[in-house]
Amino acid sequence: MYKSFKEMPIWIDAMDMAEAVFRISDNLPKKEDYGLTSQLRRSALSVSGNIAEAYGRYHIGDKLNFYYFSRGSMSETMSHLEYGTRVGYFNPEDVKPIHCILEALYESINRLIKSLKVKHKTGNKSRPLS
Repeated sequence: MYKSFKEMPIWIDAMDMAEAVFRISDNLPKKEDYGLTSQLRRSALSVSGNIAEAYGRYHIGDKLNFYYFSRGSMSETMSHLEYGTRVGYFNPEDVKPIHCILEALYESINRLIKSLKVKHKTGNKSRPLS
């Protein structure tokens, strides 16, 4: 078991992705500051934030909810990156590594959710997991 969410490989990957999103969005037009820039950065940061929140929850059902939120934020981030690419804000080659991280994160979070759902069904609803 991890002593902190900061030790979780999935959280580390999510933070790496959020940093990459911050860098790629740094050159967006000023007119996007309260639009795409804000939405993209918020959704990317929400991935790691919800993983940390899940870590801090005691009940498996609560953990699952925050992992689902994290997965939703991943999809939202992917959508924002796609939009930015389609309108010409991002070079597809610059977005590709972020998509790779997001796809790997998506698989990891799905495995984690599946594992927790099994434990939840077997009656370990109060067992602390991280």
